[in-house]
Amino acid sequence: MTLQHRSTQSDPFDEQPESIPDLSDMRPDDWVDRWLPASWRPYARLCRLDRPVGTWLTLLPCLAALVQAADGWPTLWRLFIFSLGALLMRGIGCTINDICDRDIDKLVERTRFRPLTSGQLTLKNALWFLLGQFAVCALLLFAINEYSRWLAVALIPIVIIYPMCKRFTYWPQIVLGIGFNWGMLMAWSDTQNTVPLAAIAMWVGAVFWQVGYDSIYAYVDVRDDLKLGVKSTAMRFGENGKLWIGGFYLATWLLWLWGGWSMGMHIGYFIVLAAIGVHLAWQLWVFDLARPDRNFMLFRSNMSAGVMLIVAALAGTVI
Repeated sequence: MTLQHRSTQSDPFDEQPESIPDLSDMRPDDWVDRWLPASWRPYARLCRLDRPVGTWLTLLPCLAALVQAADGWPTLWRLFIFSLGALLMRGIGCTINDICDRDIDKLVERTRFRPLTSGQLTLKNALWFLLGQFAVCALLLFAINEYSRWLAVALIPIVIIYPMCKRFTYWPQIVLGIGFNWGMLMAWSDTQNTVPLAAIAMWVGAVFWQVGYDSIYAYVDVRDDLKLGVKSTAMRFGENGKLWIGGFYLATWLLWLWGGWSMGMHIGYFIVLAAIGVHLAWQLWVFDLARPDRNFMLFRSNMSAGVMLIVAALAGTVI
């Protein structure tokens, strides 16, 4: 598929090629098509079960926080509850996002085949599905302590407001990062009934990390966003994307460095943290404004950074 090429010389993305690969985030003949009943498929795609990378990016830093809060191995019960919570909250966020953006998504290369915008699912059924997800999440409140319940309730308006942020601010990724990584704070509140400053530093670092990698992702949509008037950090950064993203990645690494030091992590934590720094530097080296297909790959590669963060937490506590 070909996207229109902007002719104004002031466009910082003029060097992109006239024709780019099909960037649709829906893939035919995947496991959803092969294994799920036809009536279930639109719901699975609405909550992104077919694309679990977002769930992993929500869960992995939360698991690292659970390890740090427990000063070693967290309980299997907490691992289960927080894993299910990450899956559900990511699904809720995606459902709300698609409900709000159903008229915009049909005009965007990457999102044009999503269930609501393509007519596979009605708005009424999507709203019922959203309420069902909230109901299951409400049951999880009984599995965590009171402090964590209040934190969970405080997350709801953040999840709801995020889809609207792209209409009035160039920084929706900050709101997304706050919500995506909220489980890190809850990991501490549920494990120790407190959230120390070092844990907040780790969380802020994760928020900055998400601003960085989601900005890379946002460059995939930047041409469509320019036409639609939708805002993102990619549009704010423009041709200076590497500099901005590099700054957020550096802030991430420094906050994680200080957070680990303040928690008294052992030397293994800092060795693995150095590897995380190399990985983030590699992303910046490979990042190319004119290669949206490559940016997809870089976005997904952050699952490796999330796994390394867990390894760092284990190396700083258990090993």
